[in-house]
Amino acid sequence: MIKPHGADALKPLLVTDPSQREALISEAKNLKQVVVSSATAANAVMLGGGYFTPLEGYMTKADALSVAKNLHTQAGLFFPVPVLNLLETADFEIGERIALLDPNVDGNPVIAIQTVGSIETFSQDELSHVAQEIYGTTTQEHPGVGAFLSQGSIAVSGQIEVLNFSYFETDFADTFRTAVQIRDEIAERGWTKTVAFQTRNPMHRAHEELCKMAMEATGAEGCVIHMLLGKLKQGDIPADVRDASIREMVANYFPENSVMVTGYGFDMLYAGPREAVLHALFRQNMGATHFIIGRDHAGVGDYYGAFDAQTIFEEKVPEGALEIEIFNADHTAYSKILNKVVMMRDVPDHKFEDFVILSGTKVRELLGNGIAPPPEFSRPEVAKILMDYYQSL
Repeated sequence: MIKPHGADALKPLLVTDPSQREALISEAKNLKQVVVSSATAANAVMLGGGYFTPLEGYMTKADALSVAKNLHTQAGLFFPVPVLNLLETADFEIGERIALLDPNVDGNPVIAIQTVGSIETFSQDELSHVAQEIYGTTTQEHPGVGAFLSQGSIAVSGQIEVLNFSYFETDFADTFRTAVQIRDEIAERGWTKTVAFQTRNPMHRAHEELCKMAMEATGAEGCVIHMLLGKLKQGDIPADVRDASIREMVANYFPENSVMVTGYGFDMLYAGPREAVLHALFRQNMGATHFIIGRDHAGVGDYYGAFDAQTIFEEKVPEGALEIEIFNADHTAYSKILNKVVMMRDVPDHKFEDFVILSGTKVRELLGNGIAPPPEFSRPEVAKILMDYYQSL
């Protein structure tokens, strides 16, 4: 099976030994308690589940600046985005152990214990520099930039011991999986080649067919549909609705045992190209050999070019930095001429009107009015779930 990034084995930071875990929970009662940001909590979940292998905790300021500019830590580890614990205040000392409290669960339970390695302050210029490098903009109208700049300017680095997976394990018990669990299931299924598909949206006909195209082109025995379960921008469809619609599509339109429907506990960055590289790193760590990147992957608004998330792998990712292979996809739509879903680049003789293409606004309008999009665009079973959601608003 494909190796994890930067290590021979995954390095999940979740404490699994019951006695050790109980001891840490007891210790936390006597530690300074720090309510962290949603982003920091999500980083803890990803560290706990092995997705951030080989990291052992939150980055230093120097590593964060190096990653932002050069896509590697000071020690040379390839990494596409900083993994930080940013705070507004820090009333503790280097070497001290602190209890990180979860902002997303009632009562703010302890999500992890951190051993403080450094306490460093970013200047506003440095934070703007990081935002520019990662998101391609510094405007707080960008949802990822707004979330990043709202956390605070004090970076607290250090190793962490993760105690739980926040709300993800309870709210999405059938879907949330760690990198360890997915890697184990891929091995159990005997898949030697596995395609991964990232989504924060419901999957329509084009997405379904894209997964099938990628499997056929790569010779993959299976596909892991891997949905983001964390915080999204306003207006995005909730995870439980997406989950239900995707499961319905898989049950009706994929061969049995060819797809795993899973999810991971991370907040969406909307960082376009940089987030695409991070997504590839996640998928390598969970055991996928191929990763689909299509048009405007992880994008928002007009901040990124349509295929910037593909070209970054050619322009900024050093050869050999990641072992996972990228399956570059074009815009995919139903051809009225061929009566099937195709990639537009494969049918240069087609005109725009030869495709069934609906804008997101038009789709939401139809669903909100109880009208299913045409079956060439969306499977009726999927449309039904989405219509019920929009009409409940």
